[in-house]
Amino acid sequence: MADDPLLSVEDLEVHFPIRSGVLQRQVGVVKAVDGISFSIGRQETLSLVGESGCGKSTTGLALMGLIKPTGGRVRFEGQEIKSFSRPALKAYRRRMQIVFQDPFSSLNPRQRVRDAIRSALDIHQVGSRKQREDEVAQFMERVGLRPDQANNFPHQFSGGQRQRIGIARALALKPDIIVCDEPVSALDVSVQAQILNLLSDLQQELGVSFLFISHDLGVVEHISQRVAVMYLGKIVEIADKTSIFSEAIHPYTEMLLASEPTLDPRKRHTFSASYDDVPSAINKPTGCPFHTRCPLSTDQCRRDEPPLSSRQDGRLVACHHR
Repeated sequence: MADDPLLSVEDLEVHFPIRSGVLQRQVGVVKAVDGISFSIGRQETLSLVGESGCGKSTTGLALMGLIKPTGGRVRFEGQEIKSFSRPALKAYRRRMQIVFQDPFSSLNPRQRVRDAIRSALDIHQVGSRKQREDEVAQFMERVGLRPDQANNFPHQFSGGQRQRIGIARALALKPDIIVCDEPVSALDVSVQAQILNLLSDLQQELGVSFLFISHDLGVVEHISQRVAVMYLGKIVEIADKTSIFSEAIHPYTEMLLASEPTLDPRKRHTFSASYDDVPSAINKPTGCPFHTRCPLSTDQCRRDEPPLSSRQDGRLVACHHR
């Protein structure tokens, strides 16, 4: 973990109330994010991985301020964002951007590409109108699009090109960190490789950091420096990429790796965890959230939730038996 992280998250919680009846009384709660902590350094890519419904995207939206956290602290350059004044909060949002999963639904179909990319520059009143137009052309070229396509509408582009537009829009304000929420999952494999290489090149060129949210371990292995594994709203393991993919410690991380298809026999894993459905976030298991599917489960696992503890090699693991 970086000594001076750009972004640090401590015990972040995002809970959604369940209401029922005519009076809409609260009858339960969905603990989508249930007390997670991590940090992201400058010019670093931290990947957040896990099965669908584990809380990855909710975490990204909470960091962006698009969902209000229930609890916990988010610090940017050491300052808690809750303490920001209105101008400081606007400046924070300028320095943190997001690339959404679906490159089509995240763009206004009635808005020309020029206007989509320039809108953030207009909101934050960056430079003159002529300077903003020049910035749009520069960022289109930077992500591999022709500036003469700026007058086109989103439907006139392929899926890969639309995602490049989303990346150009996120880069327009020259942010310090970008949340990438499954940015290549809707694309075919060849286009995925192009987008991943583009993100890596832009990181080297601009020094931007990424929180890369994905369920695809092949993509994560390609782009990450560190990996955080999430299960049922909890982070169960954090380690550098090499450690995760060469020797996972948490049983859930092992299960994810074992489920990843591969033609390389050296990367095949043998693991006997249950591949049954993930338990409901409304009624989570007591103790370790993974104990219902874990082959190492004991009474201690069913009774006590393991803390995310530091190991000698620097990784963090939440398991009683590893």
